[in-house]
Amino acid sequence: MDSTVTPVRPEDDDALVIAGVRLSSRLFLGTAGYPTQAIMRDSVEASDAEVVTASIRRVSLAGHGSDTVSLLKGRRFLPNTAGCETARDAIMTAELAREALDTTWIKVEVIGDRETLYPDVAELIDACRHLVDEGFTVLPYCNDDPIVCRRLEDLGCAAVMPMGSLIGSGMGVANPANIELICRRASVPVIVDAGIGTASDAVIAMELGAAACLVNTAVAKADDPVRMARAMARAVEAGRDAYLAGRIPRRGRAEPSSPQLGLVGS
Repeated sequence: MDSTVTPVRPEDDDALVIAGVRLSSRLFLGTAGYPTQAIMRDSVEASDAEVVTASIRRVSLAGHGSDTVSLLKGRRFLPNTAGCETARDAIMTAELAREALDTTWIKVEVIGDRETLYPDVAELIDACRHLVDEGFTVLPYCNDDPIVCRRLEDLGCAAVMPMGSLIGSGMGVANPANIELICRRASVPVIVDAGIGTASDAVIAMELGAAACLVNTAVAKADDPVRMARAMARAVEAGRDAYLAGRIPRRGRAEPSSPQLGLVGS
């Protein structure tokens, strides 16, 4: 064997692949709510995020918000259907995004309740079925229900994006057992979306087996968005490494890390 050949470690080829596209970062970053466009740009840069998201209603055909696209040139743009309440609205918004931004990638949101911003599952499934059939790469925002995630996967969605907790709440992963179950059963990437409040929340999501995290408010509304973006980038990497390494089992008793034999007095 050639001694100059470096063995490939499992983590070296632990790539995130969505619809055949290999992505360099497991952090997706939203672009809404920053104090200024310059801070948004600097935060995206600090995060090393390859995929950035924005509502197509903010980056609209009238030109409002178009500077977001130009500021983030070189990133993969993931428009979303935020604000839509019916499948029909989501489908129309996705079609506008494809025309305006020349992308088939779409994050599908269909909101069923204005207070909680919970998805309307029936309308979401209808929208995703239609968009998959129309050739879109569909990434649906959904509740943390393993059955719903399986239904969306079966429809042909390229990934599923279950909520960690309420959008913008900063409550972290409210139901880790469900997220872990979704990750364990899914054969497409699971991207935890909504509720991430700080870097430790992102670590937890990744340790549960998530392929990526989508973060917006936690960065945009931080006292120092650029620094928080940098922290999130490190958090998703640390969480993924911990997941691959495998945590020790939880025990209800102490177990010494040093051997007992040979101790003085034993």
